[in-house]
Amino acid sequence: MTLVKTFKTFFLATVLATLSSPLWAIGGSNSTLSGLQQPAFLPVEQAYQVDLELVERSDETVVLAAHWQIQPGYYLYQKQFSLAADNTFAKLTFAPGEELWDEFFQAQLVVYRSTTTVYAELPLSQFAENTTLTLRSQGCADAGLCYPPRDQWFAVDLERGLFTPLQQPRETRAESTAVAPLSLSLLLTMLLAAAVGGAILNLMPCVFPILSIKLLSLTQHATSRHPTWLHGLIYSAGVIFSFVAIAALMLALRGAGEAIGWGFQLQSPLFIAALAALFVLMACNLFGLYQFSLGAPTATPAPTLSGAFANGVLATIVASPCTAPFMGSALGFAITQSSAIALLIFAALGAGMALPFFLLTLSPRLAAALPKPGAWMEQFKQLLGFPLLLTAVWLLWVFAGQTSIDQLALLLIALILLALTSWSWGLLQRQRSSAKIALLLVSLLATGAATQQALHQQQKVNWQPYSPVLLEKLRLEQRQVLVNLTADWCVTCLVNERRALSGETFSQLLEETQTVYIKGDWSEPDPEITALLNAHGRSGVPLYLLYRPGAGQAEFLPQLLSPAAVADALKLN
Repeated sequence: MTLVKTFKTFFLATVLATLSSPLWAIGGSNSTLSGLQQPAFLPVEQAYQVDLELVERSDETVVLAAHWQIQPGYYLYQKQFSLAADNTFAKLTFAPGEELWDEFFQAQLVVYRSTTTVYAELPLSQFAENTTLTLRSQGCADAGLCYPPRDQWFAVDLERGLFTPLQQPRETRAESTAVAPLSLSLLLTMLLAAAVGGAILNLMPCVFPILSIKLLSLTQHATSRHPTWLHGLIYSAGVIFSFVAIAALMLALRGAGEAIGWGFQLQSPLFIAALAALFVLMACNLFGLYQFSLGAPTATPAPTLSGAFANGVLATIVASPCTAPFMGSALGFAITQSSAIALLIFAALGAGMALPFFLLTLSPRLAAALPKPGAWMEQFKQLLGFPLLLTAVWLLWVFAGQTSIDQLALLLIALILLALTSWSWGLLQRQRSSAKIALLLVSLLATGAATQQALHQQQKVNWQPYSPVLLEKLRLEQRQVLVNLTADWCVTCLVNERRALSGETFSQLLEETQTVYIKGDWSEPDPEITALLNAHGRSGVPLYLLYRPGAGQAEFLPQLLSPAAVADALKLN
């Protein structure tokens, strides 16, 4: 069974197990797959505002000024600015700007903040009747969002010096001409940079284990019905196809107005979690917990052409978290060009990544120089599993930045359970039994439930930190107060909070009963919380106290909470 088929099996089984699990409902009805709380970014038309002004008109030229107003926290790229009258680009004059290192373009670029003016000189002959000006710009927010290149169109009335914004270019004109003229030398340079960047991708920890196993698989091709070079060609086709497919999706989304760039899929916690799971599955396979063919020399049947293509797709997927030198400039260039040129750049990137393996399949002499199969190969395969785990750790760090520490902990549990599932599957492969099947099903159910919870973002509940002064003040005001004494290291506390003291239902309950929710965090020593525990005859957490209006003493809630128990307690007046 190929990697893709096996991964599909695991994925579908996990989904089905999750949907059928009673633990699905633990997080309530407000679960989302995004798990993100994005900063509030301004619409591009609010972030960047421009007015055009006629500065000078002679017998031969027209000089225009584009006056920009840029909101705080946003900036414009100098290099991404262009202005054209139909098919003629203006000669531009820029004011001094701020220099910064741009991670997206991998270069030192000039940007503008607050205000700036760009002067543009055009031939007077270009301003005939119904002339349309096309203004292109691109900017980013300091908080991390980069907008796609933006085109604006203006109808021109030189006699009155008026520039009227248009919603779209006039039908009488060709498509937007804001893409800068492209020379053959520049195109070839960027294609070469993309190919070199793609080749370097093979050395990244994401891809190197996969490439190494593919190289070792060349020793197995002697038993294949197809020549070695054909396997290399099909593998290359899988890589190139995947890069072009991802690029086409990105360009389509950008065309629909989405502010995304290369690597947009990594902005999704769901994709990050799935990719981390894939790396763990691959590492478990290399460690020998279960068996499926990665194309490495085994006792399995000879590699197939479909398997070669699938391995190419897999290599592209696992390469997505990695960025190689020379990729940044090529990719930054690609998104400023037409769709055809952009796809050509991405195809060159895929071709560069596939080239080393393809060249080896073309040369029997080079393939013969590879180490011969032996016992060492199994140890080498196991060694290759560790870079995959390191990549998974990095993905977990990214996931934590997108979500929360609680969700990270749940995803870690899910990945450990996934490793248990891999081990259970390996047991079944060696010897089937009902007990092992039951273990596999339980592992799948637990993995699915933990994954779902990791991707679920609980609604935040308003609470106030505990202090004796605050508690006394609220009691004097005859308020109903719920005190939760908890700690991050208290598993019971965390389970209770997730089950009964969080989410929309609990928030509504607090509002309906006019209850003030106070939380005392005992994760670190706190004399005031310790004194409250001692006053109620307790030496540890959790402790849940309910102070009713006018009551002299607090009521104790159970140490194991349920939503129903909390609701009954708060509503009992």
